[in-house]
Amino acid sequence: MIRRLLIVNRGEIALRVVRAARELGMQAIVAHSEADADSLAVQQADEGVCIGPAQATKSYLNIDAILKAAKDVNADAVHPGYGFLSESPGFARAVKDAGMVFVGPEAAIIERMGDKAMARQTAIEAGVPVVPGSPSAVSDLDEALAVADSVGYPLLIKAAAGGGGRGIRVAANAEALREELPMAQTEARTAFGDDRVYLERFIERSRHIEVQILGDGERAIHLFERECSLQRRRQKVFEECPSPALDEPTRDALCRSAVALAEHVDYFGAGTLEYLFDDTTGEFFFIEMNTRIQVEHPITEAVTGVDLVREMLWLACGERLRFTQQEISRRGWAVEMRINAEDPERGFFPSPGQVQRLVWPTGPGIRIDSCLFDGHRMPPFYDSLVAKLIVWDECRDSALTRAGRALDEFTLEGFATTAGLHRRLVDDPEVRRGAMDTGFLERWLEGEPASTESSSASVKEAVS
Repeated sequence: MIRRLLIVNRGEIALRVVRAARELGMQAIVAHSEADADSLAVQQADEGVCIGPAQATKSYLNIDAILKAAKDVNADAVHPGYGFLSESPGFARAVKDAGMVFVGPEAAIIERMGDKAMARQTAIEAGVPVVPGSPSAVSDLDEALAVADSVGYPLLIKAAAGGGGRGIRVAANAEALREELPMAQTEARTAFGDDRVYLERFIERSRHIEVQILGDGERAIHLFERECSLQRRRQKVFEECPSPALDEPTRDALCRSAVALAEHVDYFGAGTLEYLFDDTTGEFFFIEMNTRIQVEHPITEAVTGVDLVREMLWLACGERLRFTQQEISRRGWAVEMRINAEDPERGFFPSPGQVQRLVWPTGPGIRIDSCLFDGHRMPPFYDSLVAKLIVWDECRDSALTRAGRALDEFTLEGFATTAGLHRRLVDDPEVRRGAMDTGFLERWLEGEPASTESSSASVKEAVS
């Protein structure tokens, strides 16, 4: 049993883990930077411990400081949340070597599935379809050109160690590949400390669909899929569960492939397998795996009724999976809107500030995951995500209508956010029809220059 859990993260996910830990009778301790000393997660935790200055490299990414803090507070387990060190095999290994439980998979699995090129090869071994491309990382331009000859253009050049939509370039032809490959390698080395890249066919009009899984090291189950096609610069903006694009036979095949891959690697903990779905052909292709809890996990929880963070902690305590596949079912539809401190009217420029007035929406089917509170001043050092608005209802149309009502009730004064963007999206006819792909939002923004108004005034005022 875990008695004292150190949560090494910040913002809404730190608070989310605090709540799950306390419900299981664990002491929740939040490791925080100096800039987050007064955060809501620290206030709600049983204890807080400072791990360094505001800069993430000196706090949330500082393994030595985290391990010292864990020892100082007598922690027996560490939950990494998402981002920061959550997919660092070195961190997972260091936590285990220090005699604590890492709430997540073994370091070797993180290495295997966190490396995009290696994960792709593993998927091929497990019989899971992948996007046509290089079987592993390409060593040089000659090999890349040879792969391109067999796969065809356009191609994606992707960083093997990349993630979160970063480290990706498009090559439309051989000349572009000659130019882009060295730049992609340099970018990958700078961003991830690893210059290996691999190639995939670029499917221009595809959907981004992912499958949530849980594994106990022997058996795995899926908790259905989420669709995350509404993206800006390959960053997810709006997610829903289930996908409006899949029929039941395709959904079943997709989810079964995710379980097959998870069991192929004896996966442990919560994980997400990401796919591209081609609307035209009905084909799906595995692209990568995230070996951690995802930002958008609440919509899966809303539809299945399974508390994923709680299950992660149960598994870390040594329990087996508590569900069979037959016990997992869906009910209704859920959407999640990421509310970022960004100003759409200024090119989504970051807009950190102090909360002057805050009114959350309420009512049936509404969930808010956020660390905001009246008077809170956002530190300018981190990700711009300030809240997730999760809405559930009996069907997709009702969920989108309820989402609009919830956004009308939402008031945040003090800085600009993307809430107004979501208010217009949920009423857009194409979004209502579910006619989306990963390029939809970029095209929509280009055609809606004055339609994403968002300010420190309430959303209701912004869209009136």
